[in-house]
Amino acid sequence: MSDTCCATTIDIAALQARQRRVLMIVLAINLATFTMMLAAAIYSGSSSLLSGGLDNLGDALTYLLSLAVVGASDRAKARVALFKGALILGAALAVAIQIGWRLLHPGVPIFEAIGIAALLNLVANAACLRLLLPYRKGDVNMASAWECSRNDVFEGVAVLAAAAGVGFFGAGWPDLLVASALLLMFLRSAWRVFRMAWRSYVSGDN
Repeated sequence: MSDTCCATTIDIAALQARQRRVLMIVLAINLATFTMMLAAAIYSGSSSLLSGGLDNLGDALTYLLSLAVVGASDRAKARVALFKGALILGAALAVAIQIGWRLLHPGVPIFEAIGIAALLNLVANAACLRLLLPYRKGDVNMASAWECSRNDVFEGVAVLAAAAGVGFFGAGWPDLLVASALLLMFLRSAWRVFRMAWRSYVSGDN
């Protein structure tokens, strides 16, 4: 019995160590892509790039919070997941404000800058998703981190589409259209994380 308990303890410790390592890697990647996306958004005047950059910043904070509660109680993880949902909701609000501003100040973004930044971001996000894939059905902490990473991949594809649309039509509306679609995705994701976190909080241990 003692040997079995010892082995179980070692397995849990090893799992938590792997989780921390993965979260540290995806945290570093998201901080780097946020810096790149923000600079590209300012240079190109793209709402969709700014949306993606804010999403990456929110994800970096999410991974930092996830890292802090690895090994914590289910209820503690659920509380952090609720805060993650609030971060996603905050990103949605920022995107909505940016869309409104661009509607009042129309312009044509630089599609080449959007395309290059979006492609680099997509590659980075795909790497993060691959790293988090084994934990997508784990506890609420890692599952919510995977949810954020999956959103990033969708966002990367959408921003690439925005770059193609701006280049093809020579207009700013494809960029705003994609930013609006990302806004809806953020709202849906926030609802999913809130729901998952609340269920875990109600049923979890202190």
